[in-house]
Amino acid sequence: MALRRSGNRAVLPACEKEDPMNNPLMPMATAVWLVDNTALTFRQIARFCGLHDLEVQGIADGTVGQSIVGMDPTTTGQLTWDEINRCQDDPSSELKIIVDAVPPQPRTKGPRYTPVSKRQDKPDAIAWLVRNHPELSDAQISRLVGTTKPTIIAVRDRTHWNSTNIKPQDPVGLGLCAQVELDDAVRKALKRAGKLDKEPEPAPIPEFTIEREEPAEGDSNEQA
Repeated sequence: MALRRSGNRAVLPACEKEDPMNNPLMPMATAVWLVDNTALTFRQIARFCGLHDLEVQGIADGTVGQSIVGMDPTTTGQLTWDEINRCQDDPSSELKIIVDAVPPQPRTKGPRYTPVSKRQDKPDAIAWLVRNHPELSDAQISRLVGTTKPTIIAVRDRTHWNSTNIKPQDPVGLGLCAQVELDDAVRKALKRAGKLDKEPEPAPIPEFTIEREEPAEGDSNEQA
């Protein structure tokens, strides 16, 4: 797969982008913007965004991506208007993404992902933590369960919309967090509150002295 140069930056034909990491950021949102703001063909947009031609046609027909807000790839440095105009003038040509504009995105710390099947259990887990571990801060509960501060406050104050059906349950048993995570959070909370007992200092090792026994005077004479 050959890279081509555009100025000082490498570009890659969209049709050769076998690696998904070379797709534009937010491909569907980019496709929505290109459909709404350019005269590119469905095939050109599909090749650039790593989509199927029918998906792009669905965007144009309003059957796909109706709730997606378009993202302008020219503002993120992935495309230039010169490149768009070149492909609009030649429907057989393909858009070339600016590779340097799509650096690998490191994973950042964010809310804990919770499967949909377990999200309804969050209020029960919050109620259990609030009742059994009042020393935990809202931020700690939020990280353990993957919820928001307003939800924690609503459960604590019994103003949650489903308060009548909330039954406190251990979040570990519900699979929302691991036991080691809960234990670590409780330990940190107790330490912060000054309630954690200090670890006892190890007992000093006694010193032993070996006294050399002097031979008796009579024994010395016998040996002589």
